[in-house]
Amino acid sequence: MLLVIGLASAFVGVVASLPGVGDAPARVEAILLAHGSRAESPPPPARLAASIVAVEDAHFYDNVAVNVLDGAARAALATLHTQGDPGGSTIPQQLAKALYGNGSASFTETLREIGLGVRLSLRYSDAQVLGMYLNAIYYGNGYWGDIAAAEGYFGVPPRRLSWAQASMLAGLPEAPSAYDPLLHLGLARERQRHVLDRLVATHVLSAAQADRVFAEPLGLR
Repeated sequence: MLLVIGLASAFVGVVASLPGVGDAPARVEAILLAHGSRAESPPPPARLAASIVAVEDAHFYDNVAVNVLDGAARAALATLHTQGDPGGSTIPQQLAKALYGNGSASFTETLREIGLGVRLSLRYSDAQVLGMYLNAIYYGNGYWGDIAAAEGYFGVPPRRLSWAQASMLAGLPEAPSAYDPLLHLGLARERQRHVLDRLVATHVLSAAQADRVFAEPLGLR
């Protein structure tokens, strides 16, 4: 109870000092420009979006309060284990980290990212937040954003990704080097299987469909 009260007090104080997020789209564009990439126009590609949500943030489409509690609970868990970064952050929180993070792994910075994630969720629609996230994250091999990743790994635009390709891409942002499908295909395939299992758990695919997808060729370039 004391931890919850302390977290709530700290969170209110941090949120009060946060900047606005009206420049979020411009920050995404700046990231892509810096890496020679371009943004995917809305709405986000359906299969990749579903795969990312399933593996990164199953509560993404719930209301903001649920996502705040989810992120705060992870922060509290990290505090109990004296770790700076709880990992497994919500998609709005990860977007906030990508756009406004200062590189710190402190608990205060985690609260700041949760608060900015709330502001992003209130300012933009789910589709806009998810689209910015897909555009702003790194997929390995110099590919920033889903256009560069889809075209670089598979030679197709994001909207033409198969379920096999989308589930592979969705697994990369957690650890782009470790799951690099060009260098560590076995690990990348294990991660892809996990993404497919999450798609089954979230009722996007059936178990039989996921098995068929996993057996499909990836068409890696």
